[in-house]
Amino acid sequence: MHVVGTAGHVDHGKSTLVEALTGIDPDRLQEEKERGLTIDLGFAWMTLPGGEEISIVDVPGHERFVNNMLAGVGGIDMALLVVAADESVMSQTREHLAILDLLSVSRGLVAITKADLVEDDFVELVEAEVSELLDGTSLEGSRAIAVSAKTGRGLDELTAAMSELLTETSVRRDVGRPRLPVDRSFTISGFGTVVTGTLIDGSLDVGSEVELAVSGGKSRIRGLQSHKTKSERALPGTRVAVNLSGIAHDAISRGDVLTTPGWLTTTTSFDAHLRVLPEVPRALRHNMYVTVHAGSAEAVARLRLLDTDRAEPGEWAWVQVKLEKPIAVVKGDHFVIRSNQTTLGGGNIVDAHAQRHRRKHAPLLERLAVMETGSPREVLAEAVHRHGPIDLVELASRVDMTPTDVEPELTGMERDQDVTVVGAGPGKHYLSAAGWRELAGEAQRSVTEYHGRFPARRGEPKEELRSHLGLTGAVFGPVLARLSEAGVLVEAGASVRTPDHAPSLSVAQEKTAAAFVASLDAGDPYSPPTDNLPEEDVLELLEDRGLVVRASDAVVFSASNFDSMVKQIKDFVGEHGQVTVGDVRDLFATSRKYALALLEHLDKTRVTRRVDDARVLR
Repeated sequence: MHVVGTAGHVDHGKSTLVEALTGIDPDRLQEEKERGLTIDLGFAWMTLPGGEEISIVDVPGHERFVNNMLAGVGGIDMALLVVAADESVMSQTREHLAILDLLSVSRGLVAITKADLVEDDFVELVEAEVSELLDGTSLEGSRAIAVSAKTGRGLDELTAAMSELLTETSVRRDVGRPRLPVDRSFTISGFGTVVTGTLIDGSLDVGSEVELAVSGGKSRIRGLQSHKTKSERALPGTRVAVNLSGIAHDAISRGDVLTTPGWLTTTTSFDAHLRVLPEVPRALRHNMYVTVHAGSAEAVARLRLLDTDRAEPGEWAWVQVKLEKPIAVVKGDHFVIRSNQTTLGGGNIVDAHAQRHRRKHAPLLERLAVMETGSPREVLAEAVHRHGPIDLVELASRVDMTPTDVEPELTGMERDQDVTVVGAGPGKHYLSAAGWRELAGEAQRSVTEYHGRFPARRGEPKEELRSHLGLTGAVFGPVLARLSEAGVLVEAGASVRTPDHAPSLSVAQEKTAAAFVASLDAGDPYSPPTDNLPEEDVLELLEDRGLVVRASDAVVFSASNFDSMVKQIKDFVGEHGQVTVGDVRDLFATSRKYALALLEHLDKTRVTRRVDDARVLR
């Protein structure tokens, strides 16, 4: 199935032509019928002579409703530019054509409507003017056909031309990532919430779990319908109505994107190549405010010029678009910018999740050029370097490719040592070779600096290192494992150290440590003092040296006394089969505090196992 979108000036007969072709009045609002003016998007469908059923999106032509027009033409396969024979080319004819050109709509026909109101010679003049207008645009050379909705003139010829043109148009690709930019959300009694839009990039199935990428709602598809016909599956390139369960229609608005869960994330900043329209009255300025239209979304944004201070009419510029509210787009999507009801330009997104850049930076501009026109491997290499560590699904989304296409490229890049892989299976993540060196170097620097600040400690706590590197828990584990395998770092329990690190105490700390160990043997060996423990670094190092054993935060035994106690407990259990807290208290003539701490430590170190109120040996 294909989607055709109308375009053209107000009152040039777009809706009348659509009704004449399809028998369906696309004006659905009462106000539209009363005023004879299309305000919002309208929809109709028809069957072409070749048997294909097509959807038609009818757009408003008035200058005040160009934003509604933009919400409907993002997913069309062919444009039907409508020009009235009695008025010829007008202001919105030019603006709508400029928008189609910015969106790279390359297939189209021109319908010269109201041909019954003028002489044929005048129709020929209009055709010549339209042909001149199309020169240099994506619709250059498109065929013009004179029609009359009133007399029927040219309608069959126009239908045949649409059929011929769409037969040559390839079907929309299915990359397994369905996106339905929502252009309507409403409710139907007995069914609930329904959203409509043009489906791109993947299929939707009844019963599938879906989410709304912008509003964040989750739902399940209760039903699918296209042209008032129910179906179990909707294919890419289809105008579709989706009946959703468990979500209110007023929680969804135009600009939301219905998709499958887990891959499409919103953005408030994207990098793009922008073309400024030649007819724009003045140059675009750095940091000026514009309104951005992408898919069915509309958002105010600040335009950051990356390679110049002023983008002159007719020029191209690299830009970063900083949005005031999030939208859901991917690399390769087209967008249009407007200001004060004037279309300024548009282009294509090269990085949908951009970070702030230094302006007029040659390496940045080279990277953006690669992202736009490079080979698949070049684009992947740039994305991996920019966003790694990154998993396969997210990487495919960022470069607008399928995981099936990306995986063999990554295998070759790994073989050529252009990428580094951490983890395995579904948890596998990729970094560029340079990115891995940077990450390993930063990890080593962080741990080394930690040793400098705390020389007595075993190493930097793992969680602290993870936070410093900015990694998720799922990525940090495999990264640390690879660093350990490479001999860059060594895991030491809950800490990480460099291979050559040996904890050391200052002279004062060594004196404190020696005095503390001596104090553990000076009094009752089984009831050591708990109110004068040394600082944590000293205790940790004494443990590492095997001189003390911490049974709890407050109870610390000398290693020799601890070993003696363990031997006596084992002997006791061997004779009696088990031991209780009371038994240990009596055995060592100590208090319950020490006996309980000792047994809980033996449980933790798997010497004993608790059974009801007693312990047995493991």
